[in-house]
Amino acid sequence: MAEQNGSLLNRLQQGLPEGLVVDAAWLENRGIARSLRAYYVKSGWLEQPVRGVYKRPRGGLSWQQVVISLQTLLFRTPFHVGGRTALELQGFAHLSHEIKTVHLYGPEKPPAWLDLLNLSQRFVYHNSAILFPDDPSAQGLGSFISNIADATGHPLSQIRGNGLTSLAWGQWDWPLTLSQPERAYLEMLDELPRRESFHQADMIMQGAANFSPRKLQKLLADCRSVKVKRLFLYFADRHNHAWLKHLDKAAIDLGRGKRMLVPGGKLDPAYLITVPEELNAVS
Repeated sequence: MAEQNGSLLNRLQQGLPEGLVVDAAWLENRGIARSLRAYYVKSGWLEQPVRGVYKRPRGGLSWQQVVISLQTLLFRTPFHVGGRTALELQGFAHLSHEIKTVHLYGPEKPPAWLDLLNLSQRFVYHNSAILFPDDPSAQGLGSFISNIADATGHPLSQIRGNGLTSLAWGQWDWPLTLSQPERAYLEMLDELPRRESFHQADMIMQGAANFSPRKLQKLLADCRSVKVKRLFLYFADRHNHAWLKHLDKAAIDLGRGKRMLVPGGKLDPAYLITVPEELNAVS
């Protein structure tokens, strides 16, 4: 029995990188039942940040470690970091110098224990299928663990889908899957006007000279939200970056009729959306 437990512990140390977290189901699937989990915690081989969540006992816990764990080890439902958080991570620092809210996108809600962790950030979940019909995902577990095992130090996250990328994070260059700026901006526009402001969206578009028209064309064609597409083109017209002339607006379905986004606001004649009075309808 001791030999079996030792073998399980060795496999655990190989399969669970220091700094990442797993849940009870992950351990159960690897033969580590409740009594053995309790023994590992008591012996100091595992820690429990919250009930039912485990990590190896070294260092603290950051939101990046938690999200990377969801994206690689706990790969039941694909999640990516998007919206304002993804923009902040990719150099739009005028938004904030400190990330306080982590916007997570996926087809299902993340585990409830996320909100119980003692972190200074809060997680906000968004159903990714609302904006895009074909939800992208990251490969995660197989390539990640194989590289951990052969000590290359460069885990892979092979992205497939619409507008995602992988950002190397931490001393081991763990892959953090997030929206590229073009997709992140559309995700942020979906939050207007209740959770994001027109001013912030305008400032981001002002600094969006390097957006890719090829990526934008596909994202705008795939996007399900008429509101988001009209808002995007409204802000794009205001700042008139060089990439704008390469967009085929006729290929983008903008729906019909007016959209009142701001009660008492000014109607933009081109896209039939109401915008705040302080924003000029024409740049």
